[in-house]
Amino acid sequence: MTRILLLGAGKIGSMIAHLLHSSGDYTITVADHAAASLSHVADNEAERMVLDVSDPAALRRAIPGHAMVVSALPFYLNAAVAEAARDAGAHYFDLTEDVATTRRVRAVADGAGTAFVPQCGLAPGFVSIAAHDLAKRFDSLRDVQMRVGALPIFPTNALKYNLTWSTDGLINEYCNLCEAIHEGEVHEVLPLQGLERFSLDGVEYEAFNTSGGLGTLCDTLAGRVRTLNYKTVRYPGHRDAIKFLAQDLRLAERRDLFKDVLETAVPMTKQDVVLVFVTVSGHQDGRLMQESVARKIYNATIAGVPWSAIQITTAAGICAMIDLLRDGRLPQRGFVRQEDANLSDFLTNRFGRHYAEA
Repeated sequence: MTRILLLGAGKIGSMIAHLLHSSGDYTITVADHAAASLSHVADNEAERMVLDVSDPAALRRAIPGHAMVVSALPFYLNAAVAEAARDAGAHYFDLTEDVATTRRVRAVADGAGTAFVPQCGLAPGFVSIAAHDLAKRFDSLRDVQMRVGALPIFPTNALKYNLTWSTDGLINEYCNLCEAIHEGEVHEVLPLQGLERFSLDGVEYEAFNTSGGLGTLCDTLAGRVRTLNYKTVRYPGHRDAIKFLAQDLRLAERRDLFKDVLETAVPMTKQDVVLVFVTVSGHQDGRLMQESVARKIYNATIAGVPWSAIQITTAAGICAMIDLLRDGRLPQRGFVRQEDANLSDFLTNRFGRHYAEA
């Protein structure tokens, strides 16, 4: 049995605990600063611990004896967790989409004797693995386009959106600069720009620049691709409403207020769908070709418990990476990119199959 310290018992953390426990191969300790959050994790699934991760001494006391530390915490806590994991000799995983945090984790991983695997989950995460797998099929690359959205099945408000995951992470995506490759050069582009429309299975969507979804692909594909970009998918009209809030009302400069507005006014839902649409073009055998991966993953009841699609895809993504590391299918030390995982290994994994069955 592999001992895991899981930090964070929120929407995603609780499902990570559920999946890992159900596998029978992991012993889990779940820690959260709020005792109420720990109630989301069943007694028989994990040992539960009240822990203030912002207290460095308390964090460092909690890690020894665990082979892996898994962070389902807000992005701004992850760098300190990575440092504590390194000092304790534990492998490290997180879900962050924050570019600056990932750079700090990468620095912590330099020369470490254990593996540091940030940006697990959906995007970055599975989408990075899928895009890189497609890219490897081409003799030369032209364009790599990644489109991902977690959407309510029954949108009813003006935003045509419901909260389904971390509000802090959502605001980061809408407000931080975005990485992209354009005409072969790495650039930072503005969030909420690059608006486009497309349809899939007869449903109209829009997509626009958001931060963090590329993960480390800019570094991985630099010098090999003409265009690489990531955009978040929403129903038409959402981008304009968010632009009004974030830029016209300048809530991007008052993120605590932005978070309060969203969490007060926009309800959560578990009736959602995750859309993944990756397209790669380039040359194969001298001809310009295009290949795509498209998935729609819906909310589901697993072992009698209802879970949202974003919970399923995010938790399945990080659990699959934990399994792959445990099985020796990922580098065992230093900084590990999502695209270091083989797509076939991921999709045949007992957790990654939640994507394969879509």
